[in-house]
Amino acid sequence: MSSLPNNPELRLNDRGGTVGPFGRSRPLTLAAAAPPRTGGKKTHPGKAILAGGIAGGIEICITFPTEYVKTQLQLDERAAKPLYRGPIHCVKLTVKEHGARGLYRGLSPLIYGSIPKSAVRFGANEALKTRWRDSHNGALSKTGSLMCGLGAGVSEAILAVTPMETVKVKFINDQTSAKPQYKGFFHGLRHIIKTSGIRGTYQGLSATIMKQGSNQAIRFFVMDSLRDWYRGDDPNKYINPLITACFGGFAGAASVFGNTPLDVIKTRMQGLDAHKYKNTWDCAVKIWKHEGAKAFYKGTLPRLSRVCLDVALVFVIYEEVVKVLNKAWPTE
Repeated sequence: MSSLPNNPELRLNDRGGTVGPFGRSRPLTLAAAAPPRTGGKKTHPGKAILAGGIAGGIEICITFPTEYVKTQLQLDERAAKPLYRGPIHCVKLTVKEHGARGLYRGLSPLIYGSIPKSAVRFGANEALKTRWRDSHNGALSKTGSLMCGLGAGVSEAILAVTPMETVKVKFINDQTSAKPQYKGFFHGLRHIIKTSGIRGTYQGLSATIMKQGSNQAIRFFVMDSLRDWYRGDDPNKYINPLITACFGGFAGAASVFGNTPLDVIKTRMQGLDAHKYKNTWDCAVKIWKHEGAKAFYKGTLPRLSRVCLDVALVFVIYEEVVKVLNKAWPTE
């Protein structure tokens, strides 16, 4: 039992509190009783990489049609007379010309890219959180959550997202042209490297770093904040997968409204007409000059629906896979 404060006039009552010299009960408080907030349970970075990769692969197979529509709308830059009147019209036109399978054109680059992207994202985030906790007495602050998310986004942008997104955008763009030149993902990749070198797969790097960095900073910050709010003073409180999905949807929506302009710029910088732009800033200026401010929010609706579903699915699948890995691969 913890010792009482150094006061001979205090004694324990039968409810575990103290009784002062005038008989008034007071609760016994211990200054060190409340542990620092740690942002929930820690996950081994190796488990995070594996679980993240599995979650990313499953998620993209479910949500790709919305990604296809979003990309088509953002590439439709004909200011005078756009081809598509909106997301529904884009879906109808695609199905009419290519059948339902047309909504899955360009899926292969995203499958190859989503697995390493999600693996790097969750692995980097957990590794950075571990380092942050180690240097801050085991606690993860709101600032720490934001910075670790930012670091995870920058890592995935450099190691996975930029080359795979460049190939994806060019592939989708090519498949909608009159005479497609790419026979498949690897043929398209070889063609891009042959004509533009490795640098050709890193078009729009700065825009992608800004987009992914802000994306993951917002998402992980919102997710960690909502988890902490839900758990209150019990960091081990169970969170139902449906609650996790709702939190993921909120996190995804926040990131969409926060950085869709960067997503539009990135898409233009990685399309077949990327040669028209000198750099990211030049791309932004030309979009503003020729198409107006509304162009920076093209594809917001399909992106919002996709990202909310995407983030909800990824976090739910990720956490469920981590639970399985914790049983099969004890690390603590």
